[in-house]
Amino acid sequence: MIIIAGLLIGAIWGVIYVRRRNGRGFDIAQYAAVWGLIGAILGVVATIGVERLL
Repeated sequence: MIIIAGLLIGAIWGVIYVRRRNGRGFDIAQYAAVWGLIGAILGVVATIGVERLL
């Protein structure tokens, strides 16, 4: 669940970021994809950290 949350939060963050900079459609899609992947990777790290603690 943390991974999916990280993916969604990252994608939303990417869309907000590029819209502030007046990006076009493909820019929005690219930033959403990249930030989504970054969020998912951070979610994996957080999931591993939580599993190690429990």
